[in-house]
Amino acid sequence: MTDTPQITDAAFARIDPDTLFPATRSTHAPRILILYGSLRERSFSRFTAEEAGRILTRLGAEVKIFDPHDLPAPDSVPADHPKVAELRDLVTWCEGMAWSSPERHGAMTGIMKSQIDWIPLSLGGVRPTQGKTLAVMQVCGGSQSFNTVNQLRILGRWMRLLTIPNQSSVAKAWDEFDEDGRMRPSPYYNRIVDVMEELVKFTLLTRDIRDHLVDRYSERVEDHATLSARVNQAKAV
Repeated sequence: MTDTPQITDAAFARIDPDTLFPATRSTHAPRILILYGSLRERSFSRFTAEEAGRILTRLGAEVKIFDPHDLPAPDSVPADHPKVAELRDLVTWCEGMAWSSPERHGAMTGIMKSQIDWIPLSLGGVRPTQGKTLAVMQVCGGSQSFNTVNQLRILGRWMRLLTIPNQSSVAKAWDEFDEDGRMRPSPYYNRIVDVMEELVKFTLLTRDIRDHLVDRYSERVEDHATLSARVNQAKAV
């Protein structure tokens, strides 16, 4: 017979309300990083990102948009490459992100995926994306699709981001922006406002407790086992 699994007490922790409802809250503007997935001069994913940035600023957020031009292919250069370092510094800086990608061949673009691939799960002992918020958006050349936002959600989950429920998919994007790259009034624009409002709300609600929201018992068990092994090894010496 196999032993019945038991909770490892040393790694088990009851939920303390004080950690989920801290007495003091951050008061600075929510810090939001926006990534977009096209290098075209007239890039509708960039236009969408810029429109989202204007909305976020109006909502009181501090916004930075990463320019993917000159970002090398993943693993083709050392991580201290200036564009890679810039991207990683921004990811560390932010408290939430918005990703805006075109749909190409039924999927996100390589430009979009390359940016995400350069973001490590761990950086200097810190998980730079864990517990931060994420909004996903896509632009379509034809009829409305949700392939790309669904893929972005999968990536967000893998990066341990808190992906908000709402999302944006702009159909026939070439018809939704004027010559200056500004989005015309439409239900698509209204949806982007909805998504950015939700992103700010979720960021404000979770930024002070993000580490607690994604703290995992299974990982604490592993950490405890590693620490115990080191202690026993030190005693043996």
